[in-house]
Formats: sequence, structure tokens, C-alpha cells
Amino acid sequence: MSADANPWDERYGSAEYYYGTEPNDFLRERAPLIPVGGEVLCLGEGEGRNAVFLAGLGYRVTALDQSPVGLDKAQRLAAEKAVRIDTVVTDLAHYRIEAGRWAGIVSIWCHLPSALRPGVHRQIVAGLKPGGVLLLESYTPQQLAHGTGGPRSEDLLPTLAELRGDLHGLEFLHAEERERVVAEGRGHHGPSAVVQIVARKLRRASRCSESGADLPPSLVHNSGSSRS
Repeated sequence: MSADANPWDERYGSAEYYYGTEPNDFLRERAPLIPVGGEVLCLGEGEGRNAVFLAGLGYRVTALDQSPVGLDKAQRLAAEKAVRIDTVVTDLAHYRIEAGRWAGIVSIWCHLPSALRPGVHRQIVAGLKPGGVLLLESYTPQQLAHGTGGPRSEDLLPTLAELRGDLHGLEFLHAEERERVVAEGRGHHGPSAVVQIVARKLRRASRCSESGADLPPSLVHNSGSSRS
């Protein structure tokens, strides 16, 4: 690999989809919480499997990634599934999330350096419309002991406590650190330590709660940090 090569272009350069073409399990389960038909922004979307899935549900999806090779494959996957997505090649260090625009923002395995992460997450809070929903799944520092996927640097692996601080101003409907088996192509395989968040932009000024009282019970889980 040359000094100027994008490692993600290298990873996505083969004909196969490195993380497969099926959506992330957590996203598949929680996607119905995003307001129907709204605009959704997918961060670090790679080869497009999650964006294409959401487009198939009727959302208007914009997928961001720093790899043009990955996003080219995302567009090919969208064409195969007969859906439309918009793609933007960008680095989140420079991209600005438009305030008040998004019905949903999706961050699946979008591992950011600790120096960058809080600023991007503040933009997520501002970027959601009232009633808009963030869906986030990330590996935690405990994942380093598993070695079944994700970054090998602890600096890129957030804890639930750190994410709660970053995302102040959202209503947490589900917030959990847990162990689960992840099976996604060649990239993710086996027992994994993850953090999952479903959080909503409040429709009106009120104390940030974790009730989720107006949502179907099957889609809401309230917890701090747990292992399962």
C-alpha cells in the first residue's frame, strides 16, 4: 500500500462486500423507530448495506464515507435492489451535518478518534429534527479482548458513559453495553462487546428522560450498562 492510499479503498477493492450485503441486526430491529418516510443520514456507510436497507423501507437516504470505492459499491448494491440512495465522499473531520434536517441519523461501526468524536456527536444532536432518532452501535474497549472485528485502538472505542455525555440533549430510549454475536461478511465474526443506543430529539423542551412511553414496548429497552 502506498503512503497516500486510502486503507478503506484497499479493503473495499475486491468484488465481494467485505461486511456482506445484509443490514446490521441492531439497525434492522430498530429502524421502524425512525419517522416514516423521512430523510436519513448514514455515517461511515462503507459499501452501503445499511443505507440500501433503509431506502428499501421508503426512507430518503444520504450515505457518507471517506472511501469512493466503497460508495461506488453502495450505488451498485442500490441499483441491484432497485432503490435510490445519495452518496457523499467526505471525511467527518470536515463534513458539517445540517442542523434540524434529519429524521434519522445512523452510526453503525463508525469509530471516530476521541478528539473528533464529541464534536461529531454534538452535530448529530443538532442535526436531528424534533422527534428524529439516532441509531448507534459501536464496539467498546472490551472488544479488544475478543479480536472478532473493529479497530485495534482503544482510542476509537467509546464507552456508554462517554456517549451519554457526547449526546446530551437527546432522550435515551435504549442505552446498553452488552455482549452479542456479530456475523457480517468477512469483517465481523463472533462474540463481540458492543454499545447500542437509540436516542430521540425531543419535540418540545422538557427534562431529558428515558421513558420511551409513546413507543411500542418491543422496541424500547431502558438500561444503563449491562452484560449479556
